[in-house]
Amino acid sequence: MIDILKDPINWIGDLLSTWLVGLGLLPAFVTFLLQLLSAVILATTLLLLTFILIWAERKIVARIQDRLGPNRVGPFGVFQTVADLLKLVTKELITPEGVDRLPYNIAPLLTVAAVVGLWGVMPLAPTLLGADINVGVLYIISIGAIGTLGILLAGMSSNNKYALLGAFRTVAVMISYAVPMVLALLIPVLLSGSMGMQAIVVGQRGAPYFLLAPVAGIIFFVSSLAEVGRAPFDLLEADSEIVAGYNIEYSGLKFGMFFVAEFLHAFTISALTATLFLGGWSGPWVDLYPILGTLYFLIKTSIVYFVVIWIRGSFPRIRIDQMNALNWKFITPVALAGLIFTAVAEKVAVELELQRVIVHLGSSVLLIVLIIVVLGIYARITRRQAKAPAIAG
Repeated sequence: MIDILKDPINWIGDLLSTWLVGLGLLPAFVTFLLQLLSAVILATTLLLLTFILIWAERKIVARIQDRLGPNRVGPFGVFQTVADLLKLVTKELITPEGVDRLPYNIAPLLTVAAVVGLWGVMPLAPTLLGADINVGVLYIISIGAIGTLGILLAGMSSNNKYALLGAFRTVAVMISYAVPMVLALLIPVLLSGSMGMQAIVVGQRGAPYFLLAPVAGIIFFVSSLAEVGRAPFDLLEADSEIVAGYNIEYSGLKFGMFFVAEFLHAFTISALTATLFLGGWSGPWVDLYPILGTLYFLIKTSIVYFVVIWIRGSFPRIRIDQMNALNWKFITPVALAGLIFTAVAEKVAVELELQRVIVHLGSSVLLIVLIIVVLGIYARITRRQAKAPAIAG
């Protein structure tokens, strides 16, 4: 009974394993079956979670913008998403003439699979993890690129100029913002001494990395928003400019798969931010009751996800030139400076045997002050350049 309360999921897994081995199955085959069952349960849970995410986002954005949101289908509109799914499932799957059928049909599957695949290395609790590989961070970067490939295939195979323009914007936005995101990802790797996701969470038992490197946490979060294509970086499907963008030629369930991938990806980057910079499952009494780690993980992820929704409901879409200028002129240099400051602070703390948290906090404060000073100098130079033509005239 005590084991059930402490770690019910692994207790059930051990029970199933013992039962299957008792039936005469080989232990290796039983392990494979349990891993396959775990993957199916995780993927199904994530896809069902999308119903809640869509409803919650609609309601929260409505409240932010002084609206009601869904309130007709079911109590508080909770079944509105189910009605939308039924509508998409019953709609005809139209394939336009001239499309490249293979990439056109694979693109929605790739987009959803890439998001679900990210959860394979996400530590949900001290004893609940799909695969504890020692290159988890590299895996996240690689799998995220598959989602980008899915959007590219959708735009380039649709035989539509608006879809093609949306695909080109994917290259301009997603690939460029991957640079500061990778630089920010290197900081948890540097602080923990490992690329494994579980090791990064364990390394934050004393203090979350957001406390040690807040600039890196913000850069990772903003870069992830841009890579996902969430507001204010949603230029991939800007309705007012390119008529829904890369998915304009999709209908029915295929369009719905892009819709699911967008909402689930927003929740996934929230989970990644919570794992890499907010300590993930770490919290009080988690060693005694590992199942509490899942609760802490969900609370932290939900807080970050609320910020994602708040940004979407509050900020207007920025232009493509503004987006690229923000990345290459500000975010990427700051990410590189943050990596250098963190590496130097870690070296100083180790060599001089100083308090690690204090050294990194001082480094972060120094970096923030330097950013403010540089921005002030840039603002003065910009004002002088703007006044110069008027004076000359």
